[in-house]
Amino acid sequence: MRCLVRGFWGPRPEPVESLAGRWRRTLDGLTGLVPQAAAAWSQIHANGPATAITPDGDALLGAVRAAQSAADWSDLTGTALRLVGTGTPGWELEVSGVAGGTPEFLLQSIMVVIHAPDGAPVPEEDVLALLARVWEPDFGDVSDNDVLDALEDEAGFSVEDPAVGRVGYLSPARAALVPAGLEAVRQEIPGGGELLSIAAPGDTAAVVRACERLREAGALAPLPRPMDRAVL
Repeated sequence: MRCLVRGFWGPRPEPVESLAGRWRRTLDGLTGLVPQAAAAWSQIHANGPATAITPDGDALLGAVRAAQSAADWSDLTGTALRLVGTGTPGWELEVSGVAGGTPEFLLQSIMVVIHAPDGAPVPEEDVLALLARVWEPDFGDVSDNDVLDALEDEAGFSVEDPAVGRVGYLSPARAALVPAGLEAVRQEIPGGGELLSIAAPGDTAAVVRACERLREAGALAPLPRPMDRAVL
């Protein structure tokens, strides 16, 4: 089983210490939520083999600094890291993100891919809540390939359009536009925004209906391009 948990936002420049702190809190949170896949961590590099990394502040600060020292790094894009957590056979976490930049068109993002044995319970809603607290995104979702295909084929959503999956996160300004009567369980997130529990796995029709209603209400309006802020 494979599911995607993601968050997206606009330009938000940050120092390396701030980025490393967000990464550390992310890995600490994932270790508590999915310990089966967090016994050991490695960093994936654009060139060369993966290297082991400890999920502590010093190691992550070094990884962020190393990423910014690459010849092709630009603060207009942001700082990218890709980490993989392993542990119990059948379980794996892939965590990747691009953050701290000032892009005008490309969203900043954090994504957790959870690989788990078929039928195993996965705390995907809690993982999205973790990303919302740590990264303060504009919007986020819990999704999979079936949901993404349904949104594209049945509702005309493209890759970077704001959307929600079977669980969604909306920043405060977006949450204020959620229409009355939307079929979702709403939960406030400490620090702002709301988590929307929309559908069970496999119920792509409910996700499509929710996204269409949210789009009509303006809650899924894209950030203006060129982007000048992190959230709506």
